[in-house]
Amino acid sequence: MTTIFVSHSTRGIAMVLLAALLWGTTGTAQSLAPAGLSPYWVGALRLLIASAFFAVLAWGPLRRAARPSLPWRPVLLAGLCVAAYNLSFFAGVKASGVALGTAIAIGSGPIWAGLLQTVLQRRLPAPVWWAGTLLGVAGGAAMALDGRTAVQAPLAGIALCLLAGLSYAAYALLNQRLVAHAAPAVVNLAVFGGAAVLSLPVAAGLAGPVAASPGTWAVVAYLGLVATGVAYLLFTHALRHVSGATAVTLALAEPVTAFALAVAVVGETPSAMAYAGLAGVLGGLLLVIWAELRAQAVSARGG
Repeated sequence: MTTIFVSHSTRGIAMVLLAALLWGTTGTAQSLAPAGLSPYWVGALRLLIASAFFAVLAWGPLRRAARPSLPWRPVLLAGLCVAAYNLSFFAGVKASGVALGTAIAIGSGPIWAGLLQTVLQRRLPAPVWWAGTLLGVAGGAAMALDGRTAVQAPLAGIALCLLAGLSYAAYALLNQRLVAHAAPAVVNLAVFGGAAVLSLPVAAGLAGPVAASPGTWAVVAYLGLVATGVAYLLFTHALRHVSGATAVTLALAEPVTAFALAVAVVGETPSAMAYAGLAGVLGGLLLVIWAELRAQAVSARGG
């Protein structure tokens, strides 16, 4: 029994890390795209494209099920969280700067997730989990700052980035509840479809009509199908095997991929501080993985 639980945990961990790898390609893909499309439209359109992707995958499960047994209140809340994450992240990064905004949004997510899991699910993560999470967050911040000793940002921008981290953490915990009721593709169709419906009119109001070149549309299609559709499908599958808080922390592997692509593809030269941050993220991820496997093994022995 213990071996089976650990095997499932390992599978879930691998799925989150692969999803984070795909998320990490987002920044490089956007940097290679021609300018012209508002980031608000990028966020909304990738949700729409991902929803179409999930609709194709969910067709079979929906045909076999007479009526999906999804609790619609958590579905609506999860969709609202995804929409809020997209809009607040782009707005927060625009106000705070890419480096600081990304560090706050991605770094605060695991901390929010640990606190929410403790308060709402009465499941306190182990001290080793907290140590790994804080080490990973500190490492991610060091990678994002990349040698800068001072940064400035308006309080509104920082608040938006913190809201993005909170929204992402809440989405993960809600999605873990939903995936117990239906297939991951069905859950994602409901959640991301709702998020797209909420995001499209907001993008239109903030950014005006859509105007983009074919090259930009190609990047948006990649972001919607691969960096959102495939990545979140993997993430949702993983939530059947690992805790929501652990899944959110393991997503800190995203800046590792972004770091590697920035060096190999874009040609950036990171500072020593960034390399030290990379070591911190990798060390933190190893601690979180160890804590998750240990918790699942203890749970299996107790069962």
